[in-house]
Formats: sequence, structure tokens, C-alpha cells
Amino acid sequence: MKELQSMEMFNTEIQSGTKVVMFSADWCPDCRVIEPFLPEVEDKFSQITFLYADRDKFIDVCAELNIFGIPSFVAYHDGKEVHRFVSKDRKTKEEIETFLSEALSKC
Repeated sequence: MKELQSMEMFNTEIQSGTKVVMFSADWCPDCRVIEPFLPEVEDKFSQITFLYADRDKFIDVCAELNIFGIPSFVAYHDGKEVHRFVSKDRKTKEEIETFLSEALSKC
């Protein structure tokens, strides 16, 4: 998963193709729970480029996108948001995979 370093990088990365941005943070226990299975999910959905946004570095983006809980996921296709899985609840592998399948169906 590619880590976003700046707002410029965020805006550039989401402009083309299908991208999913995962908003997370090192201190988030629910974010740590999903880490072990994320590589498997990325392999299963190889047509999606996965991006990591540290919530603390992208706090303005989180506010703009109404992301008040992490981990949260926002899917983009050619620069437009197509789907989101945003909540403060812990996510399961199955829930994330369902979100990704739904996101792909909207691209």
C-alpha cells in the first residue's frame, strides 16, 4: 500500500484509475486489527490501487470528507468519489471485501 505524503500527492493519485484511500493512524487499535489481512485483500482486488493516508497528517482532508472514525475507506475512479466505507466501527475482512466489490461495480 502506497503511503500518501502530501495533499498534492493525494490529489494527483486519485485522478486516474480506481483508487481506494485508507484513512488510518498508528495509534488506532481497530486499524492494527485489520493490518494482518490487508495484503491478502490487496492481492484479491489487484485492479485497485490502495493508498494509505495517515489521519493525523491529513486531518483537513478527513474533515472535508466527513471522516470522523478510522479505519475508513474512500474509493475513487478517475478523480471522482464512487463509494465510501466510513465509520468509527471496527471493520472485518468480509466487510472490507464487500465494500471493495461494491466500489468496483460503481466504476
